[in-house]
Amino acid sequence: MRAPSLVASTAGALALSLAAPTAAANPVETFGMGSRSTAMGSAVTADATDFSANYYNPAGLVGQKHLLLELGYVYAHHDLEIDGKNNHVDDVRGMTVGTVAPGELAKIPFAFGLGMHLPDERVFRVRALDQTQPRWELYDNRTQRIVFAANLAVQPFPWLEIGGGLTFLAGTQATLDVSGELRADAPDQSDLRHQVDANLNSIRYPQFGVRVLASDRLRFGAVYRGQFHLDINIDANVAASYLGVGLTSAITTSEVDAFLPQQVAIGGSWDARDDLTIDADVTWVNWSAYQPAVTNVTSDTKLLTNEPALAGLVPAKTAPTVIVPANFHDRFVPRVGVEWRLPLGPEALGHRLALRAGYSYEHTPIPEQRGVTNYVDCDRHAISAGVGVTVHHLIDELPGDVRFDVHGQLSILPERMTHKDDPADLVGDYWQGGTIYSVGATVGVAF
Repeated sequence: MRAPSLVASTAGALALSLAAPTAAANPVETFGMGSRSTAMGSAVTADATDFSANYYNPAGLVGQKHLLLELGYVYAHHDLEIDGKNNHVDDVRGMTVGTVAPGELAKIPFAFGLGMHLPDERVFRVRALDQTQPRWELYDNRTQRIVFAANLAVQPFPWLEIGGGLTFLAGTQATLDVSGELRADAPDQSDLRHQVDANLNSIRYPQFGVRVLASDRLRFGAVYRGQFHLDINIDANVAASYLGVGLTSAITTSEVDAFLPQQVAIGGSWDARDDLTIDADVTWVNWSAYQPAVTNVTSDTKLLTNEPALAGLVPAKTAPTVIVPANFHDRFVPRVGVEWRLPLGPEALGHRLALRAGYSYEHTPIPEQRGVTNYVDCDRHAISAGVGVTVHHLIDELPGDVRFDVHGQLSILPERMTHKDDPADLVGDYWQGGTIYSVGATVGVAF
């Protein structure tokens, strides 16, 4: 009976392996969008008017008065440890692309925006682990994902801007069929055939925001981002025979591949002087609704034989996985940013140099893992800085600005100790901590 069991095990492994390249995650949530906004600690709910407004606040798109095209790149390296051993969380790297196209209809200003993050190493990936295995829950899967957002903004009154749109993702459904004859006594004569049918299903979640222009120097903003989760569903159907004994098995694999809770951000932007802007934000994140990425595998297996004793050797159905509730808690994330602008050359030319800095603090939403689960996380202090250069009216064909921005970000995750209630726990007590380094650059042209 070992040979039919091998067929079922192989089919199950193949079903799980289908999930390996199909991931989803969120680099924008973790590392920001656009060099200017990231350098200012992402505290730009009331300040972003470039392509990054597609994420931070779509209402700000209408504040852009020129056709804007932007292209950037971001790279992040994780140096995260458990008990002093590096966990080799994957690096994140990829391009950011965006545009803002303003216009006017019936004397009402409007703007259309697109923003995208495209990973250049993996387009999709899933890493499904048992809930008892320690893993960096908010960084390991969440930072591998394509992000594509489309938004529309209008300015019905001189003091009010309104915008909203959708962010697009993809979920996966797949079926694996395996059939044929397995010869354990002569493996070279085995005849197994398989067929894979996989589909990507579009998943969308909304975002909308407002921006109030209180005065020439003071702006306020608020934005809502909807909740989403990506589901992976894979079915494997096995039909095989061995020495005249037939076997059929239906294996179902389901998992929440990635989850992003709903959020509300509010912020203000103040031009303290003509050359100095100070921004401040706070974001509520609904982590208490979190659904962990734990794989649930069930199977229904039958032996086709005239011997009842043989049929009883194979369990018909497996028990479903018992997923322990994550019990994450909501959090508030404060952010601050500052930008100081200096003229480059004679002030009449309009060329500018901008120096930027920012800070944010993210208290971990994950409670101490005293039970069987091991969702690893720490508080996060993110310190960012950047430089921007704007060249005005470089040539007659470009009457607007040419912009070049760079940024760097250091995230410090202070050490955190996990104590288990059960002294016989297989994992035991452990500590976690580390750092994350991120750099990026953005080039933009305004027509």
